[in-house]
Amino acid sequence: MCGHCLIDPPAFSTTQAGLLYQGPIKQLVHDFKFHASPRAGTLLAELMLLTPPMTQGDALLSVPMTATHARKRGFNQSRWLAERLSRELNVPIVFAKRVKDSPSQRTLNRRQRAANLASAFEFESPPPAHLLIIDDVVTTGSTGHALARAALDAGAKRVDIWAVARTPLGKD
Repeated sequence: MCGHCLIDPPAFSTTQAGLLYQGPIKQLVHDFKFHASPRAGTLLAELMLLTPPMTQGDALLSVPMTATHARKRGFNQSRWLAERLSRELNVPIVFAKRVKDSPSQRTLNRRQRAANLASAFEFESPPPAHLLIIDDVVTTGSTGHALARAALDAGAKRVDIWAVARTPLGKD
């Protein structure tokens, strides 16, 4: 656990991210996320499968986007990854809804990221007991924390994160 998590524990239990968000991995994520490259996405999903989490969970949960943001980008990279992993692992996907349209997290610091996503997600029906959030990059854990908090409030008992990569410590 990082120092921030020791001081202010997140709502999620664990994070599995087998790669660092730097160099070729950063470029691959960028190609997937901002240029909708299915070739890059397929490779990222395959890389995720090489470093699976210790516990799989009852269902996968992609990070939801607002409809406006999804139209602007053209697709939801988290959902794309979750669909591929779901098929490969034979694990269902559940969905949450993004109810707060907030700015991109990319340029925000840790405190701003947490405030930006407070009460941003909700579930329309109770989720399974153990969820596994699928994301591309974990930086501060703010997205995972906000989504996990919503899942726990809706009835989940445990939430973990499985991401492609994490930013190197000290880079958030």
